[in-house]
Amino acid sequence: MHNFLDFEKPIAELEGKIEELRHLTGDDEVNITDEVARLQDKLTKLLQGTYGKLTAWQKTQVARHPDRPHFIDYVEHLFDDFTPLAGDRLFGEDEAIIGGLARLQGRSVMVIGHEKGRDTESRVKHNFGMAKPEGYRKSIRLMRMAERFGIPVVTLVDTAGAFPGADAEARGQSEAIARSIETCLDIKVPLISVIIGEGGSGGAIALAVANTVLMLENSIYSVISPEGCASILWRSGDEAKTAAEALRLTAQDLQQLGVIDDIITEPLGGAQRAPVDTCKRVGDAIIKALQGMDNIEGGVLKARRRDKFLDMGRHGLN
Repeated sequence: MHNFLDFEKPIAELEGKIEELRHLTGDDEVNITDEVARLQDKLTKLLQGTYGKLTAWQKTQVARHPDRPHFIDYVEHLFDDFTPLAGDRLFGEDEAIIGGLARLQGRSVMVIGHEKGRDTESRVKHNFGMAKPEGYRKSIRLMRMAERFGIPVVTLVDTAGAFPGADAEARGQSEAIARSIETCLDIKVPLISVIIGEGGSGGAIALAVANTVLMLENSIYSVISPEGCASILWRSGDEAKTAAEALRLTAQDLQQLGVIDDIITEPLGGAQRAPVDTCKRVGDAIIKALQGMDNIEGGVLKARRRDKFLDMGRHGLN
């Protein structure tokens, strides 16, 4: 059963009518078929109109949609021969970040990403995609392994942020995030990052300091969540919609600001309506980015990556 967002009520009602008609049988089957076709055309136009003018807050809702493809969906539908690699060799395993060796359209890659989980059990297991220090240290270990073997790194980002608990802080959360960012900047292999859902604060950027940063059309990427921003600036979560607009967190805003490199178009109605198609689109975009880095020496890749992010800090100073 499809989960509908609050702004999708007209879409839900129309899809309900179509489903009812499809279950009708009788002498007027031809007329029913014609009516279904008419309503289907109306639904397509409604989806185009609705998703063609989403607000920043509505995009935030879509980015968090429970049916949106997660890391494990990309592993299933996009990557072949995935071999998971666990543990940070210091403390333990963190299920919020999954990583391992795989093949993408025949190319060997090290793929690393956040996994939020879907039902209550899996969300608890993966800590809602909020990694602890051991998760980021595992990422560092895998990125360094990829560098040793000359394998490109692909990261899929989908997190509200790093886990803020006392135990994570006690084990060096901020240091682990900083080291992960440092490793992203330092490795001498291609690094491609895709924001597939929610990219929140340092928990996201720890895996997203890449040669090429891509975003799905309805994903978000920001220094803080709209709710967190609203609670600080207005002392009320009710202003989350206003905060979402002010944060400039949409893919379109971030491409205009030069924070990301390209936007991956989602299927009509969002990635949640066609997860397999979405995975294919992401895969094609990653391969295109990797092909653009073929035959570029590792030291040059590293230098370009560092210059790219340093230039963001210089923006507007001249």
